[in-house]
Amino acid sequence: MTQQDPSDGIEHLFADTVRDTMGSAVYGDWRSIHNADAVPLAFGFPYPESFPNEELAAATDSLLSSEPERALQYGGGDHADGLRDLVVDRARDRGIDCAAETVHVTNGATRAIDTVCRTFLEPGDEVVVEAPTFMGALGIFRNHGAAVTGVTVDEEGLDVDALADDLVSRAQCGAAQPKLVYTIPDFQNPTGVTMATDRRERLLDLAERYDFVVLEDDPYGRLRYEGSERPPLKALDVDDRVVRVNTVSKTIAPGVRTGWIVADETTTAQFDRIDAGGEPSFTRGLIDRYCTDGRLDRAVARLCEGYERRRDRMLASLETHMPPSATWSEPSGGFFVWVEFPEGTDAEAMLPDAIDAGVTYLPGTFFYPDDGGRRFARLSFSYASPSAIDDGIESLARTVRDRVPVTGGKNG
Repeated sequence: MTQQDPSDGIEHLFADTVRDTMGSAVYGDWRSIHNADAVPLAFGFPYPESFPNEELAAATDSLLSSEPERALQYGGGDHADGLRDLVVDRARDRGIDCAAETVHVTNGATRAIDTVCRTFLEPGDEVVVEAPTFMGALGIFRNHGAAVTGVTVDEEGLDVDALADDLVSRAQCGAAQPKLVYTIPDFQNPTGVTMATDRRERLLDLAERYDFVVLEDDPYGRLRYEGSERPPLKALDVDDRVVRVNTVSKTIAPGVRTGWIVADETTTAQFDRIDAGGEPSFTRGLIDRYCTDGRLDRAVARLCEGYERRRDRMLASLETHMPPSATWSEPSGGFFVWVEFPEGTDAEAMLPDAIDAGVTYLPGTFFYPDDGGRRFARLSFSYASPSAIDDGIESLARTVRDRVPVTGGKNG
């Protein structure tokens, strides 16, 4: 047996999937995109004033008073158990047929996605994602050794025709079909677009025909500012193909770290088994207490008002300041606007100049499974104040003009 030099530490013992992804810049590097003097349009965070600090403190007092011997114990008490019923009620409000036995509670949506991957994926399995998509999910799929490919997104969400063409091509040449297709159908991260209903229906038809799981991630679905609601994929699911992930990070607070998965009863039992002991028992009870008496519904209404103001300010500021050859999405909800800069712009290379000018954003390359997205950037309107958004967009537009000379502007 070859002796390892002790000075090398224990890195040689890392799993192959860890070593293979050590150089990945997909998830984690965004945390270094920070400057205390810059307007933070990179962060997909709720604005701090939205946090229900007093209400959560009162809910904590209520929980500890009502269950002093159980609230902090393994498994929690009755209020912890009540969270599943709350999830079921909210899911049924959106047309999803489910029961407490089909709900698995997790330590946040990211953990939920990881639990789904641990249940379904082997190293080398094929996963199809929207291109662009949530960079955190890309990192999780790669950590599980999946082969990740992307399908384009347009103004109506995932291009299901392109997905169908890909599936047909795989079948014709004998290539492996995807085991899982990951989608954020409502107010997608990073584009902000929402998938059309007919595309949702066709996606489920393809899932049945080609035998794959649809992983529906819906962190932003309740944050709609205009337009009519689309049915969740899980509400359209008649063949138990959809595994749905959700969270309270965007509607209560991300620090609460509570999410859940809704699936069929057999699959949920496997989530419970492989995640045994991992459920956040105290925060389950806390959320159950917090959500009494319609408190969450009132909070979501206030959140929508605050985010809508920020979205409107960002869209107006982009219209005023950006060069005429720049384009952007106009989301009906969620946190993000997706900007395509003028031809010749490299958003990743431009970022240091933008930070020096006083604004941060996330380059589009962070959101693709390949080398796509060079001209794109994700701008978040959720965290900065409306006035700061104005300042940030003006600084960003100035940076774009300095790097890619253009004439005129949308403000004349």
